[in-house]
Amino acid sequence: MKFGIDRLLADPALRAPLEGKRVALVAHPASVTGGLTHSLDALAACPGITLSAAFGPQHGLRGDKQDNMVETEDFIDPLLGIPVFSLYGEVRRPTARMMDSADVFLFDLQDLGCRIYTFVTTLLYLLEAASGTDKAVWVLDRPNPAGRPVEGTTLLPGWESFVGAGPMPMRHGMTLGEMGRWFVDHFKLDVDYRVVAMEGWEPEGPGFGWPQDRIWINPSPNAASLNMARAYAGTVMIEGATLSEGRGTTRPLEVLFGAPDVDAKAVLAEMQAFAPEWLAGCAIRECWFEPTFHKHVGKLCNALMIHAEGVFYDHHAFRPWRLQALAFKAVRRLYPDYPLWRDFPYEYVTDKLAIDVINGGPGLRDWVDDPVSTPADLEALAGPDEAAWIETRAPFLLY
Repeated sequence: MKFGIDRLLADPALRAPLEGKRVALVAHPASVTGGLTHSLDALAACPGITLSAAFGPQHGLRGDKQDNMVETEDFIDPLLGIPVFSLYGEVRRPTARMMDSADVFLFDLQDLGCRIYTFVTTLLYLLEAASGTDKAVWVLDRPNPAGRPVEGTTLLPGWESFVGAGPMPMRHGMTLGEMGRWFVDHFKLDVDYRVVAMEGWEPEGPGFGWPQDRIWINPSPNAASLNMARAYAGTVMIEGATLSEGRGTTRPLEVLFGAPDVDAKAVLAEMQAFAPEWLAGCAIRECWFEPTFHKHVGKLCNALMIHAEGVFYDHHAFRPWRLQALAFKAVRRLYPDYPLWRDFPYEYVTDKLAIDVINGGPGLRDWVDDPVSTPADLEALAGPDEAAWIETRAPFLLY
């Protein structure tokens, strides 16, 4: 199969509209060709393409910023001599000066298929900046490694943020090329939008979203594996909790929690008793770690590791959002007074709890904290939203 960047490089007819245009690239470390050449270098060497600028999203073009809310500065590429603008620095929306740097913006980011992963919001902000101008935005499409399944509640009106671009569920099941099509329609954007689609991508084929013949490259520093990408729509919620998501270890965001004062075996037993069906599709293993930075730094943490991989993985049975919700619920049931929710500014939102910003509303937190809530209550909250999104997204799917 071919990703969008490989099709563009291989087909002069696809590139023809770029002749005589100033071209900018939005990229990160996973923006590579099938031969592992970075897209910026490949486009710079491609006949008929004039690169005038590049853009880096959260964590930077080079992917060097480890944590959230660590900003990247603009710089000049030392080899190409073009400006590299940060879309996670002084601004998160492209400025008029940035938009003036090019005629066509090629968007080549590897996504994780999750609403909170900020690259999807960066795409919306770029489309909005280009709307009503003569600027064009092309998405060079890449796989959604989490595949087509949909899960989670829909972001509520008024809860939009940099981790909540619009009314979609946590796990949206679309590629960025497809998402851009929905953005243009939903937000009524007047923009020259095109998708250089993948060739041969089979979201229900071997790999269930991630082609088995492609290696994994971190699109952000803590997106270290395909296992993480599959689990992320659940484990990202731990960023809003006092429990550790494994930052400061070699396997971040692949655990349901880690903490020095929580009994992982007891939590797993409680999960199995409360909603055993939500544990399907993966293996859960007790483990220990000592973070070298971030939450509980230097403390021995008891944890539960997720394995959504190998013989343990069932693509359609695995529901990471419910699995993570269940872990929170089990902790709350075992430790009713545990200070579970982390109160700090999250992605520049200062007036709401981080867990609510992450979920696009308070519904999940309310369910966890309610001592009489049941699995059926969460199903009633999320199920209709999931069904509605599957219907909403259908006209915009390309594969």
